[in-house]
Amino acid sequence: MSIILKAQNISKQYRLGKVGTGTLGDDLKRFWYSIQGKEDPFLKVGAVNNRNSIANEDYVWALRDINFEVKQGEVLGIIGKNGAGKSTLLKLLSRVTSPTTGSIKTKGRIASLLEIGTGFHPELTGRENIFMNGAVLGMKRSEIKSKINEIIAFSGCEKYIDTPVKRYSSGMRVRLGFAVAAHLEPEILVVDEVLAVGDAEFQKKAIGKMQDLSTGEGRTVLFVSHNMASVQSLCTRGIVLENGMSVFEGDIDNTINFYLSNDKQIIPKDLSLIENRSGNGIVKFDSFHIEHSNGEIVENVLSGDTVVFSFEIDVKNLTNKSQVDLGFSIHTPQDELISVLYNSYQNVSLPVNSNGKHKVQCAISNLGLNEGEYIVKGRIECDKMESDWPKVPIGKFNVVKGDFYGTGNLGFNGKSKFLIQGKWDLKN
Repeated sequence: MSIILKAQNISKQYRLGKVGTGTLGDDLKRFWYSIQGKEDPFLKVGAVNNRNSIANEDYVWALRDINFEVKQGEVLGIIGKNGAGKSTLLKLLSRVTSPTTGSIKTKGRIASLLEIGTGFHPELTGRENIFMNGAVLGMKRSEIKSKINEIIAFSGCEKYIDTPVKRYSSGMRVRLGFAVAAHLEPEILVVDEVLAVGDAEFQKKAIGKMQDLSTGEGRTVLFVSHNMASVQSLCTRGIVLENGMSVFEGDIDNTINFYLSNDKQIIPKDLSLIENRSGNGIVKFDSFHIEHSNGEIVENVLSGDTVVFSFEIDVKNLTNKSQVDLGFSIHTPQDELISVLYNSYQNVSLPVNSNGKHKVQCAISNLGLNEGEYIVKGRIECDKMESDWPKVPIGKFNVVKGDFYGTGNLGFNGKSKFLIQGKWDLKN
């Protein structure tokens, strides 16, 4: 397959602080260097794009020396933490802004969906915005007219298509914007994680459309998302950005593994040390571990075993007897939700009548999880008010393939995450 997009040493520098290109002195200095044929003097300075550090420089490199090639029909995933430079890279590729250094060579038409409702006029109807947005993206009026019914049907906004867009929800704007971009029939489709705003049904439809574009029609897709499950199912190759630099490039499985191995959060044994949390703090998580049914603390459990999720909570400033509703959720390392359980779901009461440490345990029999690594998140309500919600995992555990079916057969499919049992019968 031929190369349809090539990025060579592209970098993007921004000035921190005041909005603008800089002072008059900076501009004059740039001009003086340019007429002498010298390099821009401000390219030699600038901080690394690390949002966790305090800036001491006037300039920052949002991207630095990015190089990659994309072949026709490839679906390239671009992943990284918030602030890594993903959206900046897509804006450069979409020609929304130009690189400070380097060059981008493309073949064919590029359509992009970077922000909710980009190119929409709030006072115009959905139908009118289709024509306007299509024109912005490079479609001819005849081309739009021939596809407008297909665009409207795909967006799912038929009922409101002649209503001003200002009355649309953010999800409806995303639906309409993606429908226009996808039906532009571009050689390259650039999609930022705005699809996360849409509902599950539309996300599935949008991902299916992107797969059709790449596999069926040979289009190229550049896709940014924090949802690793979507990236894995859609993309063939990936790039990991960190602090504005490309730190890994390879096939999508290796790319995701690299990203996750470098992004693993250290979970403190003392959960009181977690700073990123919300709630009134009356009841808070203090520690968490998993036990076997015999009370042994473990990190590895067998599918089909009985396991005990054990939480220690710390109660402070309690004024009277209160009801605690403790919940926990199980996720894959890609943060895909597997299941969630609160004691209130089972009409179990947890009355707390004193300050101090208390232990809450939840036993799960015949654990129906397939082999793999899982993370645990938690949340506590006290008297129907949010008391503690850590924004990071509170624990993790590994599941090893066990005798879930009670037959000694351990050769079941390793791809599914959740295991089920059935009662089989043949009716003549």
